Amino acid sequence: MARILVAGLINIETTLRVDGFPLPYTPVHYAFDRIHSSVSGVGLNVALALRTLGHEVRLLTLLGRDAAGELARTHLTAHGLMGPGVLSTLPATAQSVILYDDSGRREIQVDLKNIQDQTYPLDPYLQAREGCDLAVLCNINFTRALLAPTRAAGLPIATDVHTLHDLDDAYNRDYLEHASVVFMSGDALPESPDAWARRVMARYQPSVVVIGSGAEGAWLHTPALPAPVRLPAIGVRPVVNTIGAGDALFSAFLHGHLAGLAPRAALARAILFAGHKIGETSAAAGFLSADDLEHLARARATP
Repeated sequence: MARILVAGLINIETTLRVDGFPLPYTPVHYAFDRIHSSVSGVGLNVALALRTLGHEVRLLTLLGRDAAGELARTHLTAHGLMGPGVLSTLPATAQSVILYDDSGRREIQVDLKNIQDQTYPLDPYLQAREGCDLAVLCNINFTRALLAPTRAAGLPIATDVHTLHDLDDAYNRDYLEHASVVFMSGDALPESPDAWARRVMARYQPSVVVIGSGAEGAWLHTPALPAPVRLPAIGVRPVVNTIGAGDALFSAFLHGHLAGLAPRAALARAILFAGHKIGETSAAAGFLSADDLEHLARARATP
């Protein structure tokens, strides 16, 4: 399996299952067995998914010197992800609150504390980068300074810019310019996913563009394809919460990509992986092992 550098956000995530949106006002509501807290965040979701799939993951992240940070460090240690790249340099750890209903709709409230003002230091990054096959640089500000030295070292970069509605988006442009594998959400696009994938490919010329479209599946575009193609979503088990589905799709695609699968085959496997993942409440739970993913793919006759 591959050695993968993952740099991204870790936060404490609290989920609340609600009956529907919009929420009616009530001073007190007893939501028995509907509120759950866990360690999550894109950096952890991707790192844990890739580690579960069998890869060596070198995690770079910033945590707080608070109780939430201690909870995150304990969780990372338990899952074999605690290492010298996990730095406790912040006064407080980021947190999120996610409301979701049974239809899969959700509202995410994120409190990043002061993490957007930080830059990840160069020395632990250089140590973690040594011998890696891929760098997953999540679009959180503290990873921005790592883009140029990673590309200069000849290490491929994968990123997920999540929601994007402007090709000149000031926040995400650096990531789009440096990454060879680009993922994003189909939410809030200014045009159809296939048209948008063409524009991203023409402008930034990555090797792969994938646009996740939820229940509609995912769109794939590469320089070898005459036009973007859509792969349908596949129901693997009942949906509990769709939060983290995009991170799962991204991670499993990278797993197949690094194993030498063609992009379409890698995405087909990733759709199964994400379809299984959304049967869990937390964004950082529900990941299949490589063997289990292979068995599922064979059962579903996925190429």
